[in-house]
Amino acid sequence: MARRFARMNPGSAPLGPAYSVVPSGGMCLSAFVVLSPPGEPKRVLVGRVAPDPRWEEIGALDPERAARFANHWMLPATQLLLFESPGEAARRIGRELLGLELTDLSGPQVFSEAYRRPESTAEDPHWDLHFVFRGTGPRTPPAHPLWRELTYLSVGETDRAGFARNHGDVLELAGWVPRDPPHRS
Repeated sequence: MARRFARMNPGSAPLGPAYSVVPSGGMCLSAFVVLSPPGEPKRVLVGRVAPDPRWEEIGALDPERAARFANHWMLPATQLLLFESPGEAARRIGRELLGLELTDLSGPQVFSEAYRRPESTAEDPHWDLHFVFRGTGPRTPPAHPLWRELTYLSVGETDRAGFARNHGDVLELAGWVPRDPPHRS
């Protein structure tokens, strides 16, 4: 395969070897906030989404997907808004998804994954760029109406299948390893 740079052209075809188009399998730029309680770095804040229509606007999660993921753990996360910086996305996650002002986050750590989605017939794989921010959360998990439950979870004692949207994989990239192996290569 010819080398293709991640310098995107808005058209449907590259403008020579220095340009590409968005991969046919899609591409997501996402921010994740990984909070641990004071003095307990092996536990992270995760939640189970509530059936709330605001998820579609706040977290790009339509009602069908929110219902499908309702019994799985998710990190406080969202795709970046167009032209939003990863740091502003992390602060927005704090405000909109947790009701917290997150002013003392470290990061981001940046991870890249490309994989074929099982349902996709696209020529290219899907490409994810993850911007992972870390911080210390409050001793008691916050309560927020977008979540049925928010809790601090010990990732190493949790099966990867318990996480929605490949969030177990994101945690592993950032150094927290679920107790079972990744489900995709």
